[in-house]
Amino acid sequence: MAGGEEEEATPSLPDYEPLPSSSSHDPNDTVLISSSSSHPSSTTSRRRFIISILFLISFASIFIYVFWPSDPRIKIVRVKISHVHVHRRPVPSIDMTVLVTLKVSNADVYSFDFTDLDVAVDYRGKTLGHVSSDGGHVTAFGSSYLDAEAELDGVDVFPDVVHLIHDLAKGSVEFDTVTETNGKLGVMFFRFPLKAKVACGILVNTVNQTISRQSCSPV
Repeated sequence: MAGGEEEEATPSLPDYEPLPSSSSHDPNDTVLISSSSSHPSSTTSRRRFIISILFLISFASIFIYVFWPSDPRIKIVRVKISHVHVHRRPVPSIDMTVLVTLKVSNADVYSFDFTDLDVAVDYRGKTLGHVSSDGGHVTAFGSSYLDAEAELDGVDVFPDVVHLIHDLAKGSVEFDTVTETNGKLGVMFFRFPLKAKVACGILVNTVNQTISRQSCSPV
C-alpha cells in the first residue's frame, strides 16, 4: 500500500513503580503491635496469686492461734487460816493450818494432766511454808478446783511474827504466793511436758475466810 497508510498501533503496557527498598524506609514510620489480648490475662493471674497467698497466711495464723499450746491459768479462789496458836517461848512463833483452794483453767483444745502443784506462802518477803497438792486432770476448755493444805508449825519469822500476830488479830493479812505446777499436755496419743508458775499478792480476810484483793502475774 502507499506510504500514507497508517502503521498498526501497538498496545501500551501499564506503568509499574518499583517497591521501596529498606534503605528508603522512613525512620518516622512505626509499627504498633497490640497486646491488649494478653495484658488482662497476666493481671488476673497475678491478682489470683496474691489472693491465694493472703488466704494461706490468714489460715496459718488462725491455725497457730487456735492450736498453739498455752500455759494453764492458775487462780487462788480461797485461803482459809485455822488452828492458829501463838507460842511466846522460847521465841515467839505461830502454829496454823493454811488451806488454799485453787482454780486451774485450760484454754487449749488439748487436755492437761498436772502431776504436782506447790504453793509457796510468803509474808513480808519471808517464806512461811509450802502448800502442796496431788495431781489432777483438766479437760480441754475446762477448769478444775483443788485444795492444797499444809500445817505450818513453829513459824518464827521474827521480828515479822509480831506483825503477823497483829494482822491475824485485825482480821486482814497480806500474803505473797508463788504457785508452780508440772504436768503433761495431751495431744491425741502424745504427751508433752508443760510447766506453769504464777506469783500472786493476796489480801486475806481471816474473819470470813475470803480474798479481798488479788493480783497475779506469770513468772
